[in-house]
Amino acid sequence: MKKGLSIIAIISVLCAAVQAAEIKVSSPDGKAVITLTDAGGLSYAVAFDGREVVAKSRFGIIADDVDLGADVKLGKTSSRKIRESYAMFGGHSEANNNCREITVSVRNAAGETYELDARAYNDGVALRARLAAKPGRKINGESAEWKLSSNPLAWYQTDFGSYEGLFQSSRLEDLPAGKKIPLPITFTLPGGGYALVTEANLLNYSDLGVQIAPDHSLGAFFHASQSGWTDGNAVVQPWRVTLLARDLNALVNSDLIRNLCPAAPPELAKADWIQPGRSSWQWWSSGGPVYSEQHQWVDWTKQLGFEYYLVDEGWKGWKENGLDAWACLREVCDYSKTNGVKIWAWVNSSDVATPATRTAFLDHAVEAGVAGVKIDFEPQANPRWVQWYEDSLRDADARKLMLDFHGANKPVGRERTWPNELTRESIRGHEYHILRYHRTLPPQHDCILPFTRFVIGPGDYTPTVFNPKELRGYTWARELSQAIVFTSPFLCYADSPKNYLENPAVDVLKAIPSTWDETVVLPGSEIGKCAAFARRKGTVWFVGVINGPDSTTLDFPLDFLGRGNYEMIQLGDAPGRDDAWQREEKIVKRGDPVRLSLRSGGGCVIELSRRK
Repeated sequence: MKKGLSIIAIISVLCAAVQAAEIKVSSPDGKAVITLTDAGGLSYAVAFDGREVVAKSRFGIIADDVDLGADVKLGKTSSRKIRESYAMFGGHSEANNNCREITVSVRNAAGETYELDARAYNDGVALRARLAAKPGRKINGESAEWKLSSNPLAWYQTDFGSYEGLFQSSRLEDLPAGKKIPLPITFTLPGGGYALVTEANLLNYSDLGVQIAPDHSLGAFFHASQSGWTDGNAVVQPWRVTLLARDLNALVNSDLIRNLCPAAPPELAKADWIQPGRSSWQWWSSGGPVYSEQHQWVDWTKQLGFEYYLVDEGWKGWKENGLDAWACLREVCDYSKTNGVKIWAWVNSSDVATPATRTAFLDHAVEAGVAGVKIDFEPQANPRWVQWYEDSLRDADARKLMLDFHGANKPVGRERTWPNELTRESIRGHEYHILRYHRTLPPQHDCILPFTRFVIGPGDYTPTVFNPKELRGYTWARELSQAIVFTSPFLCYADSPKNYLENPAVDVLKAIPSTWDETVVLPGSEIGKCAAFARRKGTVWFVGVINGPDSTTLDFPLDFLGRGNYEMIQLGDAPGRDDAWQREEKIVKRGDPVRLSLRSGGGCVIELSRRK
C-alpha cells in the first residue's frame, strides 16, 4: 500500500505459494465493502451496512478459450483515493466522485499477468480487469457473475434489440434458468434498500447482459457477440457495477455510473455550444415532416418558448422550387434562427455508419445550420458499434454538434466524457402509447422507469400528450408530470404544440426546464406504484407525481422549500375526466403539508415559486 493514502484495505497473504489471498476495499464511509480472493478462482463479494449483498462470485475474462480467472494468484497492490466534483446535466447540476480504488496484479496458471481494479464508493462498488496487448487474442466471453443474496424482487426489461422492452418485476428465484436479461436490473436488498446491477465505461468491448444460471446467479452474457470477438490491443474491461442505495432518493441521485468514466477535456466540459433545452417534434402527433408546414412548427416552438425544434424522419425527401433536401433544411434553419429557435435533424444510423458517410452528413448538417443530430436505429452493440458511438461523438464534437441516440444501446456513463451527448432513447417511451399503432403502456411501467433505466442516464421518453384521443386511461396531470420526472437534457415533447398552447396549463408547461439543480424523491414513492419527485431549478421547485394502476392518497410535507413564502400552482386530476385539471393556487411555506388523491393512471404537478 502506498504510504499516506487513506484507503482502508486489509490484505492477508498466508504462505502465498499454497494459501489464498484476500483483499478488502472499503468505501470512504466504510459502509460498502468489496472483498477479492483467489480461493477457488478469482472471486469477489459485496457487503453494505454489514449485510451481504453479493455472495462470493466468480470474476474473469475468457480469452483464447482460457478462463483468466480460473486459477490465479493475487499479487502486488497499489491504491489511490479519488475525490472530485464536476458539472453535469440531469437531475442535479453537480456530481461528486469520491471513492477508494485498489489495483491488484493477477497471475494465472499459464504465467500471464494482468491488472485488476476495484473501487468502493459510498453508493456502490465496481470491478474490472485490464489485459496487455496480445496479437490475435480472441475474447470468448466472461466468467463474471453476481450471486445476489436472499431472493430479492427484481425489476427489468427483456429487449436486447433497442432496449425498449416493457419493465416488469419478479422474484429472482422465479426467473427460469437460461433466461437472458439486459441491464440494468434493480433489486431489493435484504433488510431494506436497493441494488442495481449494470456496467459502466463500455469502450472497445461488447455490450453486457446477464443470463440466469441454475443457482439463480446472474452470469455475463454478450448478446451482440455470442461467439466472441478478436482484439489484439490492450483490453480494458468495462466496469462491472453493483450500485447500492438505502432508499429511493439515494438510488435516483447516484452518480456512480458516470463517475466510473473519464472526465471530459476542459474545453469540452465548458463548451458554450452544448446547451440543454426543450424541443417540439412533429413525428408523434402528425407523422413525417411536411416542408410547407415547417414555418408553422417553428412559430409554435417560439410561442412555447422552447429552444429547439426536431425535424424527424422524412425531411430527406424534401424538394421544393428546385431546392434539394439539404437546401430546404437550410431554409428552415435560417427561418428558425431569425425566430430564436435552433434545429435538430434526424438521420438513420445506416446513413452514418462509416467514417466517410458520417463526416459527410455532419459537414452537411453544419452547413445547413443544424445544432444537433438525432441518430436512429443503431444495431446491437458489438465492439464495432460500441466504437461507432465513440467515433460519432468525437466527430460531432469537432463540428460543435450535439447528439441524441435513438433505438440505441443503454447508457454506460460516457455522457460524462462526451457531454455533447444530451440524451438517448433505449427506453419504451411514448412511441408505445400511440393510437395509430394501437400501442398502450400499462401505468406501472412509468412508475418503474425512474428507479431502473433513468438511474443509469438520461432517457428520451418523448413525454407529455394532451390530445384527448391519445390519453387512453392517462390524465393530463400524469402526462405533464412525465416532463418533470423523466430526465432528459434534450427534452423532446411528443404532442403538437397547438395542443399545448391551447391548454389551460400552458403557463406551467412553459416554465418546466430540461435540467435540474436538485432532486428529492418524495415519501410515498414506490417502484411500480408511484413516482413522486420534487425538483429545483434556481429558486423554483416543481413536483411531479406519476401514479400506477391503483388509486391512492399521497401525503408529504414541503420540507424541501427554502425560507419565505411560495406561490403554489397545483394541477391535479379532475374527477371523472382525463382531459381536465383540478387547479388550485395558494401561498405556502416550508413544512406545509400536501395531500393528494391520485386516481389510477393519474398524477399531479405542482409549481412553487418564491414570492417576491
